[in-house]
Amino acid sequence: MTTHNSITRRRFIESASAAALALPHIANAAETKKSDGKNTDPGPGPHQATGTRVGEATSNSALVWTRLTQHATRNNDGVVYPGRVNRKNPAKVTVPVAEIEGACPGMAGLVRLRYGQKSDLSDAVETDWIEVGESSDFIHQFLLRGLQSGSEYHYMSQATESVGGPVRSEFRGRFFTAPAAATPSDFRFCVMTCQGYPDRDHVDGHPIYPSMLALEPKFVTLTGDLVYYDSNEPRAVTPALARLHWERMFSLPRLIAMLRNASSYWLKDDHDTLRDDAWPGMTAGELTWNEGLEIFRQQAPIGPQPYRTFRWGRDLQIWFTDGRDFRSPNRMPDGPDKTIWGAEQKAWFKRTVAESDATWKILVSPTPLVGPDRKTKNDNHSNAGFAHEGNEIRNWLKEHVPDNFFVVCGDRHWQYHSVHPESGTQEFSVGAASDSHAGGTPGEDKAYHRFHRVKGGFLCVELRPKGRESEITFQLRDVNGAVGYEATFRRPVA
Repeated sequence: MTTHNSITRRRFIESASAAALALPHIANAAETKKSDGKNTDPGPGPHQATGTRVGEATSNSALVWTRLTQHATRNNDGVVYPGRVNRKNPAKVTVPVAEIEGACPGMAGLVRLRYGQKSDLSDAVETDWIEVGESSDFIHQFLLRGLQSGSEYHYMSQATESVGGPVRSEFRGRFFTAPAAATPSDFRFCVMTCQGYPDRDHVDGHPIYPSMLALEPKFVTLTGDLVYYDSNEPRAVTPALARLHWERMFSLPRLIAMLRNASSYWLKDDHDTLRDDAWPGMTAGELTWNEGLEIFRQQAPIGPQPYRTFRWGRDLQIWFTDGRDFRSPNRMPDGPDKTIWGAEQKAWFKRTVAESDATWKILVSPTPLVGPDRKTKNDNHSNAGFAHEGNEIRNWLKEHVPDNFFVVCGDRHWQYHSVHPESGTQEFSVGAASDSHAGGTPGEDKAYHRFHRVKGGFLCVELRPKGRESEITFQLRDVNGAVGYEATFRRPVA
């Protein structure tokens, strides 16, 4: 079924009001500007110009990501490196990284978290002060345990420069914990991928972010290619330039507003690990593979395991797989030994999917499992170069979870709903984060596609209890939130 709905003005205003409730008492990232558009600091640091991020939410735990910065706002007046990389003549960086537009240089100091279920934090639990410095890129991730399931939490991260010193900045946010496994699943979440910095289509960030925020999702999934080290100027050929890509992207006001108002799950792909179609052992200038992995683990609110699964109530379990850490080189001949997932991750996936009694099971993958993709590509399970493992996984799904399993993929810059002709595996591609970044499709293929379009946007998934059944709806929305396609499925509850 295809529908065309847009976000109502009332819902957008309501979501904006909800975001405003999370604003800090002291001015902070991306929100303090003079009337002439230039940045100003409200006082001495440390500040929090890159906001906060809450990841890995379970029914009783969550990770809250914090980072201390020298200034309250991003460097909006710095040297601009515009556009995409010219491969034959890439830009040369001739200034310190801190002087580049969007930079948010870090600052040593101490950070603590106050969190509770009341919006005024009158019930707040308070953590110890934690010292941060250059070795961690001035980041600390607070692991919160003992939380209430299916609940909304509010928090405030506070920063000071020394023990006993005054609080210099505060940053408010909220997040949601997963409902208990016996609770009927009744919520929505959003999935995005592929956001280029020069292709964001708005100075404050990609249009998908206010559109997703207006839907009030319990969580958002960021499905790889969150920055483009190798194709957005300046190229990330050093660790400092790689961190710049994260600083300037995630200090954009629209991204900060989204990530301070929902839980999130993060995956990496090639462009935010090292460079296009990367595999272990490669380098990019002075930037090594291991440094790329370390930087992603710092910047994303994730735990030590790159692949993991989460239960969201009675009806939903989600798997997040990693497509970079364990892969074989793309140029290796295909066969039983060539892999993207690696033997350990593949065995974990099959075991946990088979054990799950969730009504619906969703794999969120950085790259496609079904496609179809361009014939010139050779980097994912829908390509000929990894056909052996792709067939193995699809055939296993056909045998073990034929009716209640779906794949949601990033990486591709067009939207589709595909059904694999042989295995029946269903896949939704969320599309690029902006219209100017959309493209690259080999064209519509009626043997696969139930829907196909070259347009930016995101995926919204809604779960609703319907008597003794559970209903799940996949909506491919454009960047402004209008539904271009939706598919609804119902299933009796076990």
